[in-house]
This record gives sequence, structure tokens and C-alpha cells, in this order.
Amino acid sequence: MLSLTDPGARPAVPAAFNLAAYVLAAGAATPDKPALQILRPTGAERWSYGRLIAAIRGAATGLLAEGAQPGDRVLLRLGNEPAFAVAFLGAIAAGLVPVPTSAQLTGPEITAMAVRLSPRLVIAGEGVALPDLSDVPLLPAARLAAMADLPPADWHIGAADRPAYIVFTSGTSGRPQAVVHAHRAILGRALMHRGWEGLGPDDRLLHAGAFNWTYTLGTGLMDPWTLGATALIPGAGVTPAQLPLLLKRFDATIFAAAPGVIRQMLRGTLPALPRLRHGLSAGETLIPALRSQWQAATGTDLHEALGMSECSTFISGSPDRPAPEGSAGFPQAGRRIAVLGDAGPVPRGTPGTLAVGADDPGLMLGYLDAPEATEARFRDGWFLTGDQVCMREDGAITYLGRDDDQMNPGGYRVSPMEIEAALAHLPGVEDLAVTEVEVSPGNRVIAAFYTGPAPLDPAPLEAAAVASLARYKQPRIWQQVAALPRNPNGKLNRRALAALWTPQ
Repeated sequence: MLSLTDPGARPAVPAAFNLAAYVLAAGAATPDKPALQILRPTGAERWSYGRLIAAIRGAATGLLAEGAQPGDRVLLRLGNEPAFAVAFLGAIAAGLVPVPTSAQLTGPEITAMAVRLSPRLVIAGEGVALPDLSDVPLLPAARLAAMADLPPADWHIGAADRPAYIVFTSGTSGRPQAVVHAHRAILGRALMHRGWEGLGPDDRLLHAGAFNWTYTLGTGLMDPWTLGATALIPGAGVTPAQLPLLLKRFDATIFAAAPGVIRQMLRGTLPALPRLRHGLSAGETLIPALRSQWQAATGTDLHEALGMSECSTFISGSPDRPAPEGSAGFPQAGRRIAVLGDAGPVPRGTPGTLAVGADDPGLMLGYLDAPEATEARFRDGWFLTGDQVCMREDGAITYLGRDDDQMNPGGYRVSPMEIEAALAHLPGVEDLAVTEVEVSPGNRVIAAFYTGPAPLDPAPLEAAAVASLARYKQPRIWQQVAALPRNPNGKLNRRALAALWTPQ
């Protein structure tokens, strides 16, 4: 049997559509129901569906009044606050194209990204680094909040495959790729509700990520709202150690986080969580030992999903079909999935490249202004994910790694070349390369290996990294080596690099 799935039924894609209208339709029928709660140990900030929808549609009116036109790009520079969700869906409601970005990015990093975007407007939160673009107007978050009182804008209806939003991911070229998603992408997410999340309208889903992470925007916000459920998001400053108390106090029924956060939570003792039905894990590989620890601590299962910014999640375990141990789960119903070799789908049990059907409604439109990079990801009606996997006889997928060198610390995909370029001119460093190392089972961090005349004090190296890189891109380990491993052609052997690490 070949490593190929029959997708079966999938959501129909209408000719005219608006993503924001679709996400908020269920909530519009229950305006008094809780839509969003920002949680802290001392209490919660609560938003009903009526308040949320008024803020989003008022924001749409206000953004158009600022001179933005449908199709214009709006760069979001906001922290972990409700304004992020309002700006994101408000822009989409108006036909604009929001670009969510991490609040951790430095000024030089966001400037380089913004130059490529040519945004019409930047929505600016307090204390978040802004791009150095003198000709682009800034809209403070306070003015965005005031737009909630404006008359509601009509939903901008257009082709379902027109651009809706852009997210950044890291490419093998060493700089982040701008991934353009269509309004129809939300229809692809519907396949996850049963195929991974086990989500229904009565659920209260607590997601441990920040608003600006696409994992949070999708699983933590848009998916619950699409079904009329309640989204719970920890407020700024909440630590992993405080999450178990929030799960209990706010009656969370589903919990979602990256494995690294779950690992930190399990270092302490979890209270009884009678309302919790299960947990969700994505962003990095879930090792079987961590899943077992979660099961023992909570009495519930932990369901992993495999995905990427270009197509969100498409392989997963679920309450209806838990993943067999050692696998990432099964292709979600409605997904056309294959494991490809040079001549097409390989027999089951044979490793190959994981591919998603090019007709998947959740698949990206392409990389912004990069037709060659986009074309390189497609072959014979398939989108090539770059993940190396093996499909078992029962259809479960075992993840084997990436076919490139991208790193994935804490759930963030990061190109090592981007980090190396930022640190190339450190004093006392002759040659430098970075990779991930496993410091404990399932816990991987970025390590920088350098050559030079003498070992260096790590403090100034860390300071240089802080000045030029977001926190999740900064090396946690600095180690001098005699030489970097290279092949006969002089190319860095990054796979051999991690073996040089010597724990101190």
C-alpha cells in the first residue's frame, strides 16, 4: 500500500467570503456569551462576543478612515493584549491584510521585515520595537481602542482566495519568509476541530502562547470563536508555574501549549483539574515521556499536531483517534497527504518527504514577492513540507526530522544562518556557527560554536545577541572549538556540529 490518503469530504469554498465574518458568525448569535478572558492570578479581563464584535467592526471602520484601502498591508506591533486580536480581525473585516509579528523582535529585525512588506500603516503598542520607516504612519493602540465606539463597518466580501493575512517564518535562505494566506485558510482550520482539538461550542480553551504567535491566533483564538466557544489567554507576566492554578480557577476544558511550557508546568505539582478533558501540543516535537508525564499528572491525554506556517496543522492525534506511541498521529480527515520519494508516493513503511495536496484550502497562496521560492515548494500537485516522515500501515505518521537545517527552539522555527549573520562580527571570534543541542530529554536550545585564539567571556557575547536578536533566537550556550566541522568542499557540516557540545 502506498503512503497516500483519500481526503474524503472537505469544506466547500464559496466564491465570495470574508474570514473575519466567518470566525465571528457563531458569536454574533450569542452576544452575551464570554468570548475572551485574559487571565491573571488575581482575576480576569472579560470580553463578551458582543463587545468583541463591536470592537472589531469599529476598528475596521477606523482603519479605513485612516486612509487604508482594501488590499493594503497593516503591520501589527502589539504585545499580548486584546488589541492584537481586534487589530488582526478588524483589518481582515475591512479587506486589509494584517501582518502579525512577534513583540520580541528588535528594531533592526522588524525594520528589515517591514521594508519588504511596504505596509500602509503600523499599529503600535507601548514598549514594542517599531520599524524605522519615516514615511509610514503609526496608529497607537490607544487610538485603536477608541475605534470600538465607531459605527460597525460592513464586511468586505470578495474572492475567497484573495490575501487575508501574512505571517513570517524562517526560510533556508537565512531570512524570514513572508507567507501569504487567503481568506479560505480558515476553512482549512475547520478540519482540525475534530481531527485534533476535539473542540466544541461549550469548551473553554486555555492557550499558553502570546497573541502574536500563529499557533495562538489559530488554535487559541480563531478556532474557539468559529465555534462560539470561549478563549482563555494568560496575561502578560504569567509564568508556566502559575498555569495550573489558572486552569483550575477558570474551569479550562482544553489546554494548548508548546512542549517546553508543558515540561515546565510538570516540574511542580498540579492540582486536581476535574473540568480538563485533554491537552494539545504543537510547535515542536512531543516526546513520548512528556506525554506519559502529562497523562500521569492530569489523568487526560495530550494530543500532538504536526504543521507549519504555510499550512498550519495537518497531522495529529485527537480524542477520537489518539496517536499511537512514537507517532505524531494521523492525517486529518479532509486532508490529501502523501509521503513522496523521487518517483511519487512511496510504499508505507518507507521514509520520504511529507506532502500536502496543493488544493488544500488551508494552504498558503505563496511567499510574498518570491515566485521562485514558492514554485520550489510544489511538485506534481503537491506542496512539499520539507519534513521527513514515514507512514505506518495503519496510516499513522512518524516524524523523522527536517530536510534542511532549520531549528525549532521553544516552538519557533529559526534559521541558523540568520543568527550567524547577526553574530558574525563579534570581537575575538574567527568563525561561528549555531545549531540546536539537546540539554535534557526533549529540551533543545540554541548553541553557538566559535573558533578564536582564546575562550571568550560569554557575557559580552550574550549582550551582543540581545542587541540584535529576539530572545528566542539568542544562543543559550557559547563554546569555543578548535575548528568547525566541514566537508571536503568547505561546506559546514551542521549535523556534526551538535556532537561538539561538551556540557560544563
